[in-house]
Amino acid sequence: MAKTIKDPNLHQKRMQAIKNHVDKRIANAQEDKGTFVLLTGNGKGKSSSALGMVARALGHNLKVGVVQFLKGDWNTGEIDFFRTQPGVEWQIMPSGFTWETQNREADIESSQQAWQMAARMLQDASVDLVVLDELTYLLHYEYLNEDDVLAALMARPENQHLVVTGRGASDALIALADTVSEVKEVKHAFKIGIKAQKGLEF
Repeated sequence: MAKTIKDPNLHQKRMQAIKNHVDKRIANAQEDKGTFVLLTGNGKGKSSSALGMVARALGHNLKVGVVQFLKGDWNTGEIDFFRTQPGVEWQIMPSGFTWETQNREADIESSQQAWQMAARMLQDASVDLVVLDELTYLLHYEYLNEDDVLAALMARPENQHLVVTGRGASDALIALADTVSEVKEVKHAFKIGIKAQKGLEF
């Protein structure tokens, strides 16, 4: 079977498209625009920070859409709470953590199903804030095509805010985001034998 040869200029083309997009946004910095916040790094608190922005947006009567990738059926307090609030749509990737399924084909199918929900939100100008929790994993494992994802993020409605969380964010995601925060782990209770606590981790 002939090996597919990747376009050697693909990275340059991708980064140029992102640069053009970012330069345009910087030039219009005096106007109110939808903001892309990327929360990455190995520390605890990325999803919690995103959920704080969900609460803030709902407090302003904004409409919010959340897609949680890799969360599965694990019951958490935020799901129970936010699903009772008007103005928020909450969707969860069906298969759960990838290391639990151990089936790449099933993970890809589940990822694409979840991405379709996210893509719909990203096209809906009535959604003021979209949160894509743990999206970075799907790009890292190549369950989703990164170019397609980047294109959808760039094409979202002009005033729609976006929050993406997850470890190991790619250079392309970092370049595209307006605000990037890297959460660093200094200590973690789990490493000294303290299990996940209700109200803190779930």
